[in-house]
Amino acid sequence: MNGYRDLRVALLGCGSVGAQVARLILEHGDELAARIGARLTLSGIAVRNLDSPRDVELPRELFTTDAERLVQGADIVIELMGGIEPARALITQALQGGADVVTANKALLAEHGPELFEAAEQVGAQLSYEAAVAAAIPILRPLRESLAGDHITRVMGIVNGSTNYILDRMDRFGDSAEDAARVASELGFLEADPTLDVEGYDAAQKATILASIAFHTEVPVDAVHREGITGITAAQVEAAKSAGYVIKLLAIAERITSSDGVDGVSARVYPALIRRDHPLAAVHEGKNAVFVEAEAAGELMFYGAGAGGAETASAVLGDLVSAARRHVVGGPGIAGSLHAELPILPVGEVNTAYQIMLDVRDEPGVLAAIAGVLAEHGVSAASVEQSVAQGGGARASLVIGTHVAREADLAATVDALRTADRVLSVTSVLRLEGAE
Repeated sequence: MNGYRDLRVALLGCGSVGAQVARLILEHGDELAARIGARLTLSGIAVRNLDSPRDVELPRELFTTDAERLVQGADIVIELMGGIEPARALITQALQGGADVVTANKALLAEHGPELFEAAEQVGAQLSYEAAVAAAIPILRPLRESLAGDHITRVMGIVNGSTNYILDRMDRFGDSAEDAARVASELGFLEADPTLDVEGYDAAQKATILASIAFHTEVPVDAVHREGITGITAAQVEAAKSAGYVIKLLAIAERITSSDGVDGVSARVYPALIRRDHPLAAVHEGKNAVFVEAEAAGELMFYGAGAGGAETASAVLGDLVSAARRHVVGGPGIAGSLHAELPILPVGEVNTAYQIMLDVRDEPGVLAAIAGVLAEHGVSAASVEQSVAQGGGARASLVIGTHVAREADLAATVDALRTADRVLSVTSVLRLEGAE
């Protein structure tokens, strides 16, 4: 039809995203062909169970349980199965056979990305994965291509919609952590086992991908410092609000210089305080946003839906069209760039600021003693708020905001405060991102 050549597309997986991808390929075939200069032919859909219910009604003859056979002879393979195996083996098979691959599998890329990129480069194939981070938000291609001539210094974002939904409800509606998580689960934001989300594993996998692209350096997922939101309390959220902050689970990747002058990369995930006038503070519900800082381009923010079948399918289709166009015009796939090989520096080398909440004895000399502990570790206070502790007695609550300092020094300061004579307990420690 119209002189277009056919490109065979094999789809692995037909969950909420896969079903939408199949629907779009079938329904918009003519429009896609006009954009690409070739017709996309969906050669089959590999599934585990042929009789499972689908979100979209699709021709039954497309379905098969023989994924390996489907991959053979495909021009482009779309992997939406998730997990490590058999996805890893099937992607490797596809690449070695010269097929381009589109995937949304962040866990696989975080664990085995470099070896898959190498397999693609050996045969000149393309491995694309825009949908692996922040679903519909186009962030990976801008980092990899649009900003390729710039010098990126920092990437910071909200990349897990489930935890953002929980923290947002706690902040805006006063929910407890348990109530917010229950609502998130009822609405389908959380998996049956929410650990992947609330303990920061999902965000850490995405931080690995963002850091590797932004800084042209292999960043293993186990090198990402990770903290989740399970320890965040309503009291912390209220204290943050009264101080003009909001708590967000952030994935941060940046170039830093260590205390001994080594230039390297830091990648980390943790809940942190953001000023309410920062763009990321206005990211509500299950939305995602990524804030990029570059030397020439300055500050950029990418915002949108971080999950959802149709939304993620949009990113998959973008990669599919790009891969298909390459088949039409020719040339090898774009290889992943890991040429910088910067060292991965520990979180202790990061410069940040802390908000420290203390339960202390309400007696003369307390502030001077605490100031002495801070000074001993090279840390200075930017703000101090004191209030009488609830329940009466000779106790008070202190909220100390520090100036920016080295993470290792701040952590040592907190350890020293835990054992200080006049400190009854350290009730909360949160980092302040964007502080001066």
